[in-house]
Amino acid sequence: MIIVSKIVVWVIVGVIAGSFTGMLVKRSREGFGRWLNIGLGLAGALIGGGLFHLFGIDLGLGEISISLKDLVAAFSGSIILLLIVWAVKRAGKRETAP
Repeated sequence: MIIVSKIVVWVIVGVIAGSFTGMLVKRSREGFGRWLNIGLGLAGALIGGGLFHLFGIDLGLGEISISLKDLVAAFSGSIILLLIVWAVKRAGKRETAP
């Protein structure tokens, strides 16, 4: 049962972080669209959570069911993912340019 509740928390964190990241990057209320925002947030939560764990980053924000640390980690991971996608797209355009 703990795993199911953790997944629900990840989805909620993903929705919040992905929506915020989409709005920030696209400078529009819709961001990248509902499903892409959720996917971006979930991937960002995995990337950010992994990096925070790997580097031992603890923001000291306390233990809340959905902690601010989880949101910050998901947002950070979403930004990192967007930077990676942007860099790959940019590198692909350079290779195909005449």
